[in-house]
Amino acid sequence: MPSEPIHHHIPFNKPCFEGKELVYIAQAIGAGHISGDGEFTRRCQQLLETELGARKALLTTSCTHALEMAAILLDLMPGDEVIVPSFTFVSTVNAFVLHGARPVFCDIRPDTLNMNEHLLEDLITPRTRAIVPVHYAGVGCEMDAINAIAERHGAVIIEDNAHGLFGRYKGRPLGSFGAMATQSFHETKNITCGEGGALLINDPQYIERAEIIREKGTNRSRFFRGQVDKYSWVDLGSSYLPSDMLAAFLYGQLEVWQSVQHRRRLIWERYREGLSGWARENGAQLPFIPDHCEHASHMFYVILPTLEARQALIAHLKRRGITAVFHYLPLHHSEFARKRGFDTNPCPVTCEISDCLLRLPFYTALTKEEQHRVIDVMREFQCEY
Repeated sequence: MPSEPIHHHIPFNKPCFEGKELVYIAQAIGAGHISGDGEFTRRCQQLLETELGARKALLTTSCTHALEMAAILLDLMPGDEVIVPSFTFVSTVNAFVLHGARPVFCDIRPDTLNMNEHLLEDLITPRTRAIVPVHYAGVGCEMDAINAIAERHGAVIIEDNAHGLFGRYKGRPLGSFGAMATQSFHETKNITCGEGGALLINDPQYIERAEIIREKGTNRSRFFRGQVDKYSWVDLGSSYLPSDMLAAFLYGQLEVWQSVQHRRRLIWERYREGLSGWARENGAQLPFIPDHCEHASHMFYVILPTLEARQALIAHLKRRGITAVFHYLPLHHSEFARKRGFDTNPCPVTCEISDCLLRLPFYTALTKEEQHRVIDVMREFQCEY
């Protein structure tokens, strides 16, 4: 009996290069400015402001640090509350807990896996300071409803748009709805510099102070613009500036963002077309995209009917040289949340999705041949439930 052909391993993620990253890094080095806020930092920020309509974009060392800057800008006090989904990365919550806030966990919708806007009103108290919607998989939350609730109760919206760069909700860019929004350029994201992020500021009242916080609490940015004759320590802050070499790498990707998005959309569509029949036959759910949302093609996932089926599929793919991974664990069930008493609000949909969701290999350089192999191996698997 002939043996099965040996295939190369298909990873879950692979950082991709778009062409000019190393050229621009060499230019940054040649210009003699490789610390923060150099020429390439300015180019990246200008592109983000132009494409997303932000009043100000500030590159940061990570999306986590952008969230921490937002928390500082809110002047949070112990006892203040911030409403966040339980189905998210820990940074979404940690940034606010670090500054004394109490997270109030909101469950997610079973279709888009975004914060369930129908549950928000009942979670708001006089201590609510902010609502932090996360655009999961680059699909927009229901921002009309969330904005209306926030406005009624005087809460500030901070969009965690780590997944959603260049996605849209009702024609508007994700990241343009909140007073602030955060972006990620981690190596798992569509556009990357390895580690990096950005704080987008849509409410101009936060701009000047955000620049100070990002510059270790000094008014150094005003000094370099000639607005003051010396700079000094004027507020809280830390070192949130990325090296201009990282910004140079990032600009090499941002300048061709439309090409990147086009290729990723094709990958996303091939998964949907190739797995729709398999999903129906096996009681699995594929990503749901509302008609009024243009998703960012950040990831492709399947939701299996049971935890056992999800784990069996991971093992099946692994045996065939393909890495697929589960995603977030419910934050409200985490050891830290229980220890601090943050686990008071049940989030049953979050728990179910966390057990059953599986992310498939997805990166810009994923070839048709590799993807067809993933799809073929997926089709071999039959759920027993």
